[in-house]
Amino acid sequence: MLHVDHLNGGYIGKQVLHDISFDVKKGELVGLIGLNGAGKSTTIKHILGLLDPISGSVEVDSQTLNSSEKNYRKKISYIPETPILYDTLTLREHLTLIGKAYDIDPSDLTSRTERLARDMRMEKQLDWFPSVFSKGMRQKAMILCALVTKSPLLIVDEPFVGLDPLAIRQLLRLFDEYKEDCAILMSTHILETAERHCDRFVFLHQGSVIATGTAAQLRETYGLRPDATLDDIYVEAIEAEERKR
Repeated sequence: MLHVDHLNGGYIGKQVLHDISFDVKKGELVGLIGLNGAGKSTTIKHILGLLDPISGSVEVDSQTLNSSEKNYRKKISYIPETPILYDTLTLREHLTLIGKAYDIDPSDLTSRTERLARDMRMEKQLDWFPSVFSKGMRQKAMILCALVTKSPLLIVDEPFVGLDPLAIRQLLRLFDEYKEDCAILMSTHILETAERHCDRFVFLHQGSVIATGTAAQLRETYGLRPDATLDDIYVEAIEAEERKR
């Protein structure tokens, strides 16, 4: 579903990503793991088409940004770390606007809206304006806006910020359901949760992919004991990389 191929990228005058390659397949929740400044956000921006690559390519469901910008963008939904909402639109109006942008049938949009609002306990807030939302409600609103599209690729950047434990549990259940027909790439610092719910991991360090695989595969790669946590694996991966340099 997502294919990142030898991607070099970054910003004007500053290369951040160095020859990055990885895939996310339909049915997978892949964790994008890295320290602050490792290149996670830059990678996500390139996938979203917000930055032009220096070289290399990104494909989503066999589409590239250059082959068809509209079709490419419709194949991606995104939950940012910081919610971005229009204060003059109610939550329901946000969802209606997204439905039009993604060409979602109105009846499908209504049923998806009702179901997601119920699952995230936002039924009473559908006709509220974001200006009166709490931080957690704003994050839930972004989650509804992303999941209602049912796009082939869902990109999630630190989705648990501001959510209470019950909302986190429900969101993870929705991810498990969503990935049956889609692919999910999730950037997070909460490694304990990532270890329990991600199918595979991509480790980034200083703009390069240093390891990919399941937790079991990564334990074997670094010669760690079977009960080593994802925290243990990641620390060993970073230290091993630093020893090479």
